[in-house]
Amino acid sequence: MQYRVDPTNGQRISALGLGCMRFPGFALGRPDAKAADAIIARAVERGINYLDTAYLYPGNEQCVGASLERLGLRDRVLLATKFPHGSCKRASDFDRFFDEQLRRLRTDHVDYYLIHNVTSPSQWERLCALGIEGWIDRCKKEGRIGRIGFSYHGSAGDFPTMLDAFKWDFCQIQYNYLNEHYQAGTAGLKAAAARGMAVFVMEPLLGGRLAQHLPPDASRILERAATPERPTPAAWALSWVWNHPEVTMLLSGMASPEQVDENARVAETALPGSFGVDEQRTIEQVVEVFQRFERVPCTGCNYCMPCPQGINIPGCFSAYNASYAHGWFTGVSQYFTASAIRSGHPKLATNCVRCGACMRHCPQHIEIPDRLDDVRRRLTPGPVGAALKLLARR
Repeated sequence: MQYRVDPTNGQRISALGLGCMRFPGFALGRPDAKAADAIIARAVERGINYLDTAYLYPGNEQCVGASLERLGLRDRVLLATKFPHGSCKRASDFDRFFDEQLRRLRTDHVDYYLIHNVTSPSQWERLCALGIEGWIDRCKKEGRIGRIGFSYHGSAGDFPTMLDAFKWDFCQIQYNYLNEHYQAGTAGLKAAAARGMAVFVMEPLLGGRLAQHLPPDASRILERAATPERPTPAAWALSWVWNHPEVTMLLSGMASPEQVDENARVAETALPGSFGVDEQRTIEQVVEVFQRFERVPCTGCNYCMPCPQGINIPGCFSAYNASYAHGWFTGVSQYFTASAIRSGHPKLATNCVRCGACMRHCPQHIEIPDRLDDVRRRLTPGPVGAALKLLARR
């Protein structure tokens, strides 16, 4: 395993971290304990020493804590979780939530603690007014929190403001070859590193879209360029992130021991500066292909779920994008599956009542009701919509 150094304390961190959100069963809010044990055990065996979870991932902190206890691995990993600041209304909530997280995780400390899903500096200002800076200082002195940081899903313009709002130890940003100029982006990555912070990367595979279901032209480009070090689209995407020396660690939501093995093999050779002119040009060509098809920048994180009307929002957007990348019939087929049309109780895009509940939680700031209208127009035009209504009545 390749290790990189946290510049704030000299801690050696595996270049590949285990993102625990997408354990099998995560979509139902019931992570599979047996699968989690197998994934975590294999990760530690392969040299991974950083695990990431969050209060808001249904059932995940409990699952991770129980697995680490069963496997006896708590002392061999750096454990990270995230504070649900949107639910915090008063100063007493700091301890209330954190104490609950420690109980869930079956530990007395968290090594890396994040303010979760920051989209605006005003959110941090609200927490400061409640006294969070003093609370963080106390928890660090007590040894309950090791390093403090934040995960970011806001604008590029606000990112430097957040970097300078507090003496952060680290930050976590969305970064991949399609998001160089999105949210924090490359400029934000360099700005954080220049301030001496550790920088952790999430969504390096954009919710799996850079590993599977690429547009055919993009897949062909990567197949022609495949090497023993980068044999798959996922390996190319991960290697592109690791090529940046400013990246301290990359999180991957690995859902099986086999995925752990595959990504760990890539991590061993994907060193900073390992991309040459030919590799950079390969990625540029892939980006050009994606730009022809991308319609909705949904990563499938499921933060927008559950929809009060039961709509499978990520599934709708995946089908919509697929209709451009792989053809209209492929998109419609995926939409039929996503909307459970054969169940007799379909949850179509037309069920949207524009309540806005989803938009309050979307890290990508997608105008979800408007985009669901696009899904409806594209995937259920006149006769198709009529056929769906008939199927729904059966």
